[in-house]
Amino acid sequence: TKYRAIGPALEGVELELRNKNENGIGILWARGPNVMKGYYKDPEKTAAVMDADGWFNTEDMGYFDEEGYFFMSGRSKNIIVGSGGENIYPEQIEAVINAHELVADALVYDDNGVLTARINLDYEKLDEHFGVSHTSETKVHLMVDKILEEIRTEVNEKLSSFSRIRKVIEQREPFVKTPTKKIKRYLYVKAK
Repeated sequence: TKYRAIGPALEGVELELRNKNENGIGILWARGPNVMKGYYKDPEKTAAVMDADGWFNTEDMGYFDEEGYFFMSGRSKNIIVGSGGENIYPEQIEAVINAHELVADALVYDDNGVLTARINLDYEKLDEHFGVSHTSETKVHLMVDKILEEIRTEVNEKLSSFSRIRKVIEQREPFVKTPTKKIKRYLYVKAK
C-alpha cells in the first residue's frame, strides 16, 4: 500500500487513463470480469458510460505512478475550471480543509466564479477550544467567523494560487451524505 493511493489494478482488471491533461491526470477507464457491463434494461445509460470495447468510464480523475498505483484527484463531473483555464479538483482542497482539527467536513464549489468552501465545524472541539460553556451566542458567532477566516488563510497557504478559497460559509448542520459517506453535492451546489 501507498499513502493516498487507491492501489494498483486487481488481478484480471485492466485500467487506463484517457484524455490526460498536461500534468498526466486523466479519466480512469476499467475493463474486466468484475467490472459492470451496463445498466439493467437501460441501453441509453449504458452507452453513456461504456465504450464499444467494453471499457467502463469510472469518472474518477487521477494518475498512475511508476509502480502502477492509482492516485485519485477527484471526479470528472466535479472539476472546476479556473479563470485561467486551470483544472481545480475540489476533493483535493476538501482534503486539506478536512485535515484541520476543528473541521468535521467541507465542500468546495464554484459560486459564480468565486471558489467557495462550506465548512461544517466540529462543534464539540470548538467548544473545548474556546471554552464557551458560559459565552453568549453573539460572542460564539464572532469566534466562529474568526476561526473560519483562520482556516481559509491556513488552507490557502497550502494551495496553488488558482485553487485558493475566496469565500467561506459555515455549514451549521452536518452535510447530507450517501450510504458510502460522500456528501450529496447536488444539494448544496447550484446547477449550471
